[in-house]
Amino acid sequence: MTTTTPHPPTAESTERVRALLSVVDTRRKRVDVTMTTLIWGAFALAMVPLVSLLWTVTSNGIGRISMDFLTLSMRNVFGGDPNGGIYHAIMGTLIITGLAAVISVPIGILTAIYLVEYGKGWLARSVTFFVDVMTGIPSIVAGLFAVALFTLVVGPGARFGFIGAVALSVLMIPVVVRSCEEMLKLVPNELREAAYALGVPKWLTVIKVVLRTSVAGLTTGVLLAVARVIGETAPLLVAVGVTDSINMNPFEGRMMTLPVFAYRQYSQGQAPCPAGASATCVPDIAIQNAWAAALVLIVIVLALNLVGRLVNRWFAPKLR
Repeated sequence: MTTTTPHPPTAESTERVRALLSVVDTRRKRVDVTMTTLIWGAFALAMVPLVSLLWTVTSNGIGRISMDFLTLSMRNVFGGDPNGGIYHAIMGTLIITGLAAVISVPIGILTAIYLVEYGKGWLARSVTFFVDVMTGIPSIVAGLFAVALFTLVVGPGARFGFIGAVALSVLMIPVVVRSCEEMLKLVPNELREAAYALGVPKWLTVIKVVLRTSVAGLTTGVLLAVARVIGETAPLLVAVGVTDSINMNPFEGRMMTLPVFAYRQYSQGQAPCPAGASATCVPDIAIQNAWAAALVLIVIVLALNLVGRLVNRWFAPKLR
């Protein structure tokens, strides 16, 4: 058997290869430019309604924002009176949403851990099915469910903040489960296997490795769930009711929230002002209140997202 000794490349072949490598593929360049243009165009198109929404809310609501508006309630404020504020609605939103998060986050994360780490057989499939069904529940149904539940417990006519928190938790739990489940699935199995090889029990591996690795994604999932429910109006209107006074007790009395406040103010429309009362009566004050409440709600959601970013930076695993 004879072997052929490869000949060294000649200067001519080297130049030919160099020329081929330096030639620009015009088709690939056209495709690259076209796809880049389409992506940037889609991004700009998606930003148009967002920028329009932010501009509309800000331009219509910023003029009403003041220290009095943020620290006063609407108690004894009627008609076109420009006094009063949304302090009672802000506190109601924070209290009810906070209680809903306290109820939903542990249930949602534990359910996600079960589905990813332990779930097998018919029970896991049933849990997944019911989570999918709960994801599509209309918000008004969640409010009616909470009212019916507490009617059996405390009697008919009950309206207080905790009922609204339960209604929001019904909407929040499936979002937490779904988002956290996907985040837990992203944790590499090699990390789990390395912990098992060191003799670490599974429950401790879940706490120290899986949850620690996915804390940034879990935080994002929780914030998505909070953003999903913080603007709900129908279940809170049914379960909590409305009030113009400050109420900090979620277990007694009706409470006001920002979405319900904005809806109620906007539905009032123009206020009838008597002749000669232009200094003390503003016909469109209710519309201004609604836009200002919507702006404050957007700012609260933005603040929650900033807190989530900070949590991600503090608790995310450090890479060397």
